[in-house]
Amino acid sequence: MWPKLPQRMYLQDSFRSRFTTGIGAPPRLLELAGQSLLQNEALAIMALEELPIELFPPLFMAAFAGRHTKALKAMVQAWPFPCLPLGALMKDHPPHLETFQAALDGLDVLLSQEVRPRRWKLQVLDLRRNTHEDFWTLWSGIKASVCSLLEPDPIQPMQKSQRVESQAVLKLVRAPVEVLVDLCLKEDTLDETLSYLLKKAKQRRSLLHLRCQKLRIFTMPMQSIKRILKVVQLDSIQDLEVNCIWKLGTLGRFVPHLGRMGNLRRLLLSRIHMLPRTTPDQEEHLVDQLTTQFLNLPHLQELYLDSISFLEGRLHQVLRCLKTPLETLWITNCLLSESDLMYLSQCPSISMLKDLSLSGVNLTSLSLEPLQVLIEWTSATLQDLDLNECGIMDTQFSALLPSLSCCSQLTTFSFCGNPISMAVLESLLQHTMGLSKLSHVLYPAPLESYEDVNGTLHLGLLAELHTRLKQLLYKSGRASMGWVSASPCPHCGDQIFYDTEPILCPCYMPA
Repeated sequence: MWPKLPQRMYLQDSFRSRFTTGIGAPPRLLELAGQSLLQNEALAIMALEELPIELFPPLFMAAFAGRHTKALKAMVQAWPFPCLPLGALMKDHPPHLETFQAALDGLDVLLSQEVRPRRWKLQVLDLRRNTHEDFWTLWSGIKASVCSLLEPDPIQPMQKSQRVESQAVLKLVRAPVEVLVDLCLKEDTLDETLSYLLKKAKQRRSLLHLRCQKLRIFTMPMQSIKRILKVVQLDSIQDLEVNCIWKLGTLGRFVPHLGRMGNLRRLLLSRIHMLPRTTPDQEEHLVDQLTTQFLNLPHLQELYLDSISFLEGRLHQVLRCLKTPLETLWITNCLLSESDLMYLSQCPSISMLKDLSLSGVNLTSLSLEPLQVLIEWTSATLQDLDLNECGIMDTQFSALLPSLSCCSQLTTFSFCGNPISMAVLESLLQHTMGLSKLSHVLYPAPLESYEDVNGTLHLGLLAELHTRLKQLLYKSGRASMGWVSASPCPHCGDQIFYDTEPILCPCYMPA
């Protein structure tokens, strides 16, 4: 092995010579220098102890892209920054399994050591793809704008007493390393890289903490889901989507894990159904089992309930367990009763809503007075309102207009798929003229634009009616407000949009 001083001089001269050739930009030269050094992988590994810290990122990139697994393993052990944003690198360079394993093996070696390397500072291995995206282009120490989490602490001259203290620090209890990852659980089998990560997390449970901010569950057996969640720090989950075709009983096996996600801020539950032979008492017990877990979610701000079969008549059971006011509430493609709407209009947890969606909830036969009260109650905060496909008739919609005119913060209002006449649309326009923040209105093609009861849309009539609305907006001084019509294609069901000109789906062929 070379003496340290000549080795350091050799490395500095090697990189400096590439800067003085005048060929190419500095980032490219650093990359070439890294590739040159990696031609002798044993030398590269020996050099890490004396390698200038600003050269670690480009050398790591070259080793990762070139699949130099031995160098990668050694570089993880010598990484001089608190965070290694490996996920951002994997986004641009899809990892080979052996490459990913090498990085985790390097971390595993670190965790097994009683005395860790002198320059080692790694606290976080970030495997998320959309964080620290510019770290690898800014190269940490070269650019001052890099996130402070990634910047090394300044190295101060070490006195003799400090050297003694530093040696004692090396023998302190080993601190855990956090691995940050977003999980998407699909199908029966796991991705090989994720399987290897879970294996390491299980082996080093006390020293490697697997933290997951976003968790999405699609199609996967409950047994596999529970096995994975055993190695995840559940209090790290802030965004959870359960988008499975689950029976309520299956959800009941999952909810104990939900109750341990104390920092959850966003929750989506979709396509949860009741078994046909479930008795009322069993149903009541299962719903109560779910909703009581909300008591353990003090930070929940966004709640999305989609295609939930048991919600009708039980909305109060869900909302009464919320501990803090929601900012977003979506109840979509569900059945609701008038008692549900009544409770919704009185629930303290929605008094400060910013985003409300009842899309796909059939309101045709219900009194909308509770909805009117709800809109008035949230008028000081409501920004987005979605009443698409609710079957709201002219008389019902007209009753909502005074409430809508009070929503001073409203920016987007969508109510496509409702049988509304042109007269009611004009009335809506008049009621919302004073809403200075309202910039987008998505409305259904008015009844007068259909040729017959079969729903055949006449594009010429629609164009005339849309032009009429545009003229009214112009005369009222709100020409910049976007009013866009949307109606389903009679052939495939996809939306046909109309602004100044119709935007048709390919299969639509007007007569």
